[in-house]
Amino acid sequence: MGCPPGPGDPTNPTTTFSPPVPIGVSTGNAAAKYCDTGTIGARVKDSSGKVYALSNNHVYALQNSAHIGDTVLQPGLYDAGCPSLSNDSPGHPIGTLSAFVPISSTSNNTVDAAIALSSPGLLCNYTPLNGYGRPNSKITTAQIFQAVQKYGRTTSLTKGTIMGLNATVNVTYDFGTAVFVKQIIVFSSQAFIGAGDSGSLLVTNNSYCYPVGLLFAGNSSGTYAIANPIGLVLTSLGASGVNGTRAYGLAIDGK
Repeated sequence: MGCPPGPGDPTNPTTTFSPPVPIGVSTGNAAAKYCDTGTIGARVKDSSGKVYALSNNHVYALQNSAHIGDTVLQPGLYDAGCPSLSNDSPGHPIGTLSAFVPISSTSNNTVDAAIALSSPGLLCNYTPLNGYGRPNSKITTAQIFQAVQKYGRTTSLTKGTIMGLNATVNVTYDFGTAVFVKQIIVFSSQAFIGAGDSGSLLVTNNSYCYPVGLLFAGNSSGTYAIANPIGLVLTSLGASGVNGTRAYGLAIDGK
């Protein structure tokens, strides 16, 4: 099984896909002030069975500045040709911003994460044909030297190795620098991540595709990438510090 192909190249994650759209493809907030785009990391579900698109705060919640209920699109504005924000249909609406974990510039952070309420009719849980397929519903803890992969909007399917755990990193946002702790560091000899891959799901590089983390940053060459541990992402979106509706019992909707 899989997702319907887009009207263009079904292996191009920047294209406009027919719903239900795949994971790992271009997405963004329709209210973005800039022509931005990111990646749908995964389809997740809560204990009541509601389905959400998972990505980063800076993709869906626009670095804390978005409003709950904002329309989330596929593809993101950049891949829709940077239409005027007055255009009420620059891409396919696939959901509405439901919750995000605020990013702080004054205290330590652990996740850059947000979810958009969607539905199985709008969002499926497979990557495009040239991806790794469907992630596992069972998550796993990152391990040093673990082989991992991701599928994202810019660099599609890439493979790397976890080279750091519990890392502390400084990440620059429009509002200033944010300190992230307990992070996963991935290395690849070639670009593993690029601008627009933010929000990609990090999974094990084997047939099980166990989710490990949520990618949100990298170095300028893309050979080093930073991911939030996926367990922290899922639990944080159900915590009291979340803006929006808490998603209790949030889990990857996978195989």
